[in-house]
Amino acid sequence: MQDHPSALAILDLAVAHLRDNVLPTLDTRAKFEMRVTLGALALVRRTMELTPQSDAAEQVRLETLLGEVGELEALNKLLCERIRDGAADLTTPGLAEHLHATALEKLAVDQPSYAAYRRALEQ
Repeated sequence: MQDHPSALAILDLAVAHLRDNVLPTLDTRAKFEMRVTLGALALVRRTMELTPQSDAAEQVRLETLLGEVGELEALNKLLCERIRDGAADLTTPGLAEHLHATALEKLAVDQPSYAAYRRALEQ
C-alpha cells in the first residue's frame, strides 16, 4: 500500500505549480481562465478534505432526528418527505439545529469566504 504522497498533497503541488509558475506567464484572458480553474481545484480539494466528515456528521444527525438508520441519501429523502407531508417542521426538536449545521458544513466546502458564513462561525 502506498500512503504518500496523498491525493491532497499531489493536488496541492499541482495547484501551487499552476498558480506560481504558469499563471504569471499567461495573457489577460488566459489568466482569468486559470484563476477559474484554480478556484475549481480549490473546491475539489475542500470537497475531498471536508465532505467525508461532514457527511458522517449529517448522517448521525439525521438518524437521531428521524429515528431511522440508513444511507445519507435515503435519510435526506425521508426528511424531505416528512417536511413535505407536514410531519416535520421547524418546531420539530433538532430539525432547525440540523439544518443550520448542514448549511454551515456545505458552505465550508462551497463558499468558505462567504461573509455570512464567516459571521456564523464567529457566533
